[in-house]
Amino acid sequence: MTLAEMQFSVPDLGIASAEIFVLAMACLILIVDAFARDKRRTAAYALTQLALAGAAILTLAGNSGQLFHAFGQVLADDPASGSVKQISYTFGEMYVGDLMGSLLKFLVYVSVAVTLSYSRAYVQGRPDMARGEFYALGLFATLGMMVMISASHFLTVYIGIELLSLSLYAMVAMNRDSVAATEAAMKYFVLGALASGLLLYGMSMLYGAAGTLEIQALSQRLFADEANGIIVSFGLVFLVAGIAFKLGVAPFHMWIPDVYHGAPTAVALFIASAPKLAAFAVVIRVLVNGLIVASPDWQTMLIILSVLSMAIGNFAAIAQTSIKRMLAYSAISHMGFMLLGMSAGVVAGNPRLIFSAYGSSMFYVVTYVLASLGAFGTILMLSRAGFEADEISDFAGLNKRNAWYAAIMMMMMFSMAGIPFFVGFFAKFSVLQATVAAGRLWLALAAIFFSLVGAYYYLRVVKVMYFDPPASAEPIEAATDAKLLLSANGLAIALIGIFPNALMMLCAKSLVDSIVF
Repeated sequence: MTLAEMQFSVPDLGIASAEIFVLAMACLILIVDAFARDKRRTAAYALTQLALAGAAILTLAGNSGQLFHAFGQVLADDPASGSVKQISYTFGEMYVGDLMGSLLKFLVYVSVAVTLSYSRAYVQGRPDMARGEFYALGLFATLGMMVMISASHFLTVYIGIELLSLSLYAMVAMNRDSVAATEAAMKYFVLGALASGLLLYGMSMLYGAAGTLEIQALSQRLFADEANGIIVSFGLVFLVAGIAFKLGVAPFHMWIPDVYHGAPTAVALFIASAPKLAAFAVVIRVLVNGLIVASPDWQTMLIILSVLSMAIGNFAAIAQTSIKRMLAYSAISHMGFMLLGMSAGVVAGNPRLIFSAYGSSMFYVVTYVLASLGAFGTILMLSRAGFEADEISDFAGLNKRNAWYAAIMMMMMFSMAGIPFFVGFFAKFSVLQATVAAGRLWLALAAIFFSLVGAYYYLRVVKVMYFDPPASAEPIEAATDAKLLLSANGLAIALIGIFPNALMMLCAKSLVDSIVF
């Protein structure tokens, strides 16, 4: 081996500066908490929010401020002005910095920060959870999501998924006095290990077929017909199965209801929000950027997963009396709806619909996360020490106890149901529009039917809040920051529903600048 071949290429750490900062802050929180005497863990909470704010600043400033400029162009209603595709690689092209990654990371920071703010009072009322480890694990999970979002190599994808998953397993089991939480963590761990095995086996088959684990190199070899097509097809089945588990779509949904119901509500909120953004990024990186040549195969799989998810999720949710289990089955149906857009990007080998279809899916995921934050945030507002507001009957008469919280929850339910003119309606409409444009009218009609079924259980919650007598006259108390954030969350659902174009354009623009064939 020559000296030139042995030379080490210094990686561009600037692309991963936000990840390095979050990792350092998570380690710092563990050290600070070891010496802390404050049972409220104020220092750990403050450092966590500081870490998320710092990561957001680094992400906004990274890649020559690409995300900041994109925000400005969209707000100026001139998305094409000064648009330059800027994609940077580091760590031997295993890690990528681009506009989609920056946008999704920024949304992850916001989601996690809001989740921790909603959860603070809940965590403080439960001694097993009121520890610095809760916040450190939250940051490690955030780091895993960041790695998933920027991964451009199958090993990096796997590392990100496992870092997120291991953190979530521990967070679910943190309330050691709860039998339900311990059982949920065990189920999550066992099924998660199975999904990881499927994912690894699929990756190994793709490596055997193409001789590379680098996503862009895999795409190039498939375009050049240098890979064994039969092995690629088999590997694709296992890969899609593993990704489907992380998304929580049927028939790989078994863990969702039990984990949502058994986990502490604060952790259920964490699982229901930001990880969906990271899972969407993995779908784009792996299936679109890496396996677009095999799109006829994986689109067919996604259509099957989508229909099963919408059917099982919506019909099963009707029978639930627990609002957390109802929202769990709702999440299954929503992820199925999101897959409609992912299955409509390439028609008869022509990728002309790719950006509108995948942009609609990204918009759908973002709006779903926003609605989930508000719904679980309201549940947390009603919960207190020794009491979990996890039954639909716990919301009885909420309008008489606190009309504003009832109005916010109503907006979340209306948005998830797709009722005009909340943001969920436009998210569903954009996905249906992409599905019809792809020539799949039957699939759009099926999605509309399942949405009508889903409207029943959302409207049932509204009926209970406004027309049933209150189960308790106890006033609802919450921290000022949580109340302000919940109010902003509700107003965002309404205002983005009235003015959805800016967010839609930003999602589409980020994909235009990030998808590589």
